Amino acid sequence: MKALGVVLAVACAADCACGVRVGLAQTYPARPVRLVVPFAPGGGSDLVGRLLAQRLGAALGQQFVVDNRAGAGGRIGTELVAKAPPDGYTLLLATSSVMVTAPALYRKLPFDMPKDFAPISLVAYTSYALVAHPSVPARSVRELIALARARPGRLTFASSGTGGPSHLAGELFSSMAGIRMIHVPYKGSSPGTLSVIAGETDLMFGNVLPALPAIKSGRLRPLGITSLKRSSLLPDVPTIAESGLPGFSVEQIYGLLAPGATPREIVARLNEETAKALQAPDLRNQLLTDGSEVAISTPEELGRTITAEIGKWRQVIEHAGIKAE
Repeated sequence: MKALGVVLAVACAADCACGVRVGLAQTYPARPVRLVVPFAPGGGSDLVGRLLAQRLGAALGQQFVVDNRAGAGGRIGTELVAKAPPDGYTLLLATSSVMVTAPALYRKLPFDMPKDFAPISLVAYTSYALVAHPSVPARSVRELIALARARPGRLTFASSGTGGPSHLAGELFSSMAGIRMIHVPYKGSSPGTLSVIAGETDLMFGNVLPALPAIKSGRLRPLGITSLKRSSLLPDVPTIAESGLPGFSVEQIYGLLAPGATPREIVARLNEETAKALQAPDLRNQLLTDGSEVAISTPEELGRTITAEIGKWRQVIEHAGIKAE
């Protein structure tokens, strides 16, 4: 009888726990949710965050308030979420710079990625275009690699700054192609792009959208797209992976994260509603207008992506000898 009593007690406890979890998922959210965007208003992450907040708020019946917490390359807002209560009421719209680049580049951070976070879903990604000044005698990635091998250390590539995505893309390209180019850092992507247009530098891995006007006017020559999939904005430009460097992939990814100990039921609910929101054609079109494309994943897939990307870029950074500024 005692044994039977123990079994019944355990079963009852399990049923109660299951009931609590189901109830938690059904009642969440019971008040407004804060979505931290760790960058200033007006940028790509801000647009993605506001579009997602609007859709999640409508779907879940509570306001999702965007909170821009810029500073330190996104690390201030990211730390805020890492230390927030894990109750689903503080979320993070993260980018590659805080999910991947910062952990790969900095030895000490006020947060541990991905340990301090619960991945919810990928949201979107932005690819880059390898563009060249028209005077560069190369019209494809293969021709560029051949040119760089014939002129070791003479080709220059601009970037938005040391350790930034355009810099890392150039170093990965050089490493995989077995070439040597000279890195020229600028204070932002716009000055870097202008330097290529003016012929001060030869190449740049830049955001597709800002480069489009110069590409269409012939002031920049597109050689390749950095994602594994061709860009909808430049469908005739091949990917670098299909142009001689299989597996080459550089993307700015956007992901939705919560503090690490957030209940799985809340994570699952947010993942489900995020996936539904991202399947709306009008939302896809709005993101595409800003140069981004929709990406949907499970929490586990996003977690694996973060871990794999940190390892990948840590190797690139160490090989190139890049130091945090």
